[in-house]
Amino acid sequence: MELLSVNLGRARAVAYTDQKDGVTGIDKRPVDGAVRVAAPGPKGTTGSGLAGDAVCDLRHHGGDDQAVYAYAREDLDTWGEELGRPLPNGCFGENLTTNGLNVSDALIGERWRIGSEVVLEVTSGRIPCRTFQGHLGERGWVKRFTRKGASGAYLRVIEPGEIRAGDPIEIVHRPEHGVTAAMEFRAVTTERELLPRLLAAGEALHPEALAQARKYVAAQGG
Repeated sequence: MELLSVNLGRARAVAYTDQKDGVTGIDKRPVDGAVRVAAPGPKGTTGSGLAGDAVCDLRHHGGDDQAVYAYAREDLDTWGEELGRPLPNGCFGENLTTNGLNVSDALIGERWRIGSEVVLEVTSGRIPCRTFQGHLGERGWVKRFTRKGASGAYLRVIEPGEIRAGDPIEIVHRPEHGVTAAMEFRAVTTERELLPRLLAAGEALHPEALAQARKYVAAQGG
């Protein structure tokens, strides 16, 4: 398992974002050399966990529980075949493009060591938005991405440090509850009956998903 690229984005003005200032950092590109990774702080006040990476819409992105976004090269290749065009590393707005790791099926609370220093923990899948659709230029993309369910994974930073392209990725902790990033994604989007199952992941789950699961269970009289 390997980190193929570390991808950073710069803020730029576009016509397809709902962000009030009209700018987005979704267009992420691979960079050379080491990149510092650290917990950025609470959502709504801080952005990316990667130094030099722009997160512009702090309402929906960034913060400790969405500090890093990872997507598998294998899933990008599958999408590329379906869309009929090459998809370069970073084009889904992911910070980390991986090889040999089934990112969407990673367990909530699963921990990865990348290189010799950094440890990250899976918190949730990624919900597509209008900005993502506009960036790719694919009509109906939000529904298509949601239907496929290859969500990638958001991660929080457990141990900070530096990473770079080519670093090995090692799974150093794998919980036994069976709740994957893809399951969490389906539960909060199209299969809400799965929400009670998310509770098995406990506090490792993204706080917003955990709150949704608890609210659903309470409403069902659980």
